[in-house]
Amino acid sequence: MSSAFLRTLLALLLLTLTLQKSDGQFEEWCIADEQTPDDELLKALNWACGRGGADCSKIQVNKPCYLPNTIRDHASYAFNNYYQKFKHIGATCYFNAAAMITDLDPSHKSCKFEYLP
Repeated sequence: MSSAFLRTLLALLLLTLTLQKSDGQFEEWCIADEQTPDDELLKALNWACGRGGADCSKIQVNKPCYLPNTIRDHASYAFNNYYQKFKHIGATCYFNAAAMITDLDPSHKSCKFEYLP
């Protein structure tokens, strides 16, 4: 094998290891899909904060995740809260195709998106 190929392979291996947590898990957050219309996001947001059991207290007025005050941002927070809270018992990040998994922490300013291994 060429040395360039081996160096590339080694670099990819190191990148994979640095992205992986010590327990072998990758960090994942559940966020609203950018392509989902607001009316669909609102339905999913209402379900997550209602029957879904997500804790949506931090997206209320004057709370750390209220701003930016958009359906998409609030839905992302609620979707992630639900997903982190219930993934260990089989919950998914689907929300009728309104959500998606990301490995980029969506936290911003004072709004911290929870991650649970």
